Amino acid sequence: MHFDPVLILELAALGLATGFMAGLLGIGGGMLIGPFMTLIMSGQGVPADLAVKMAIATSMATIMFTSISSVRAHHKRGAVRWDIVKGLAPGIVIGGAIGSMGIFALLKGTTLALIFATFIGFSATQMFLDKKPKPGNAMPGTVGMVGAGGVIGLISGLVGAGGGFISVPFMVAHNVAIINAVATSAALGFPIALANAVGYSISGQGTPGLPAWSLGFIWLPALLVIASCSVLTAPLGAKLAHSLPVAKLKRVFAGVLYALAAYMLWKGLHG
Repeated sequence: MHFDPVLILELAALGLATGFMAGLLGIGGGMLIGPFMTLIMSGQGVPADLAVKMAIATSMATIMFTSISSVRAHHKRGAVRWDIVKGLAPGIVIGGAIGSMGIFALLKGTTLALIFATFIGFSATQMFLDKKPKPGNAMPGTVGMVGAGGVIGLISGLVGAGGGFISVPFMVAHNVAIINAVATSAALGFPIALANAVGYSISGQGTPGLPAWSLGFIWLPALLVIASCSVLTAPLGAKLAHSLPVAKLKRVFAGVLYALAAYMLWKGLHG
């Protein structure tokens, strides 16, 4: 792989777009970064199977940095439920380790692409319909929290996402106010990303065909560029969210996600 100026610009543009959309619509960067990183790395000559794995792993690693800036803003407003973070975090670490060091390494990249396409399609449908779960019971006890955290960490690791697509509906369904659920989900993004990033870096060691500057399945140059740029535009997106018709924008963005899902589906079926 040749790390040329055009590639740097592509990664920077992806980072800027990801940060902006994350701030504006509250979506995780993995939905955007995964497909576009797959496209970029495939264009650089990385085999399709490996390109998908590296795109997912690198996408997850960027969440470590973007979640920190997001959590600081939410914490200042007292919106983060740290008791829930403490309850879910142990399960998240366990589930993330099993997913990133075990299942992720064993599955083919084409299979992961199909899982990813399903995830994006589901997320796009939820966004298009603006679905909101109905409140139900109180949060479960310790065992239930660890179990729920394990599921969140495991699934997040397979698709390179921060887990908000699972954790927010889970918390709202257990009588946590939506603003607290979103803020707490942002805080959960860090342990999810950290646990899975460590797993990706270990399980990818010695994989044939890895490009230079790779830490297991994580490609460090892309991580640096994307994370640096996304942090710049996330606050702008968050600011505009209060003045733009976000509900309508979500439906438009859902259409983009369907297109990305179709691309990952094609990648999974044809490699």
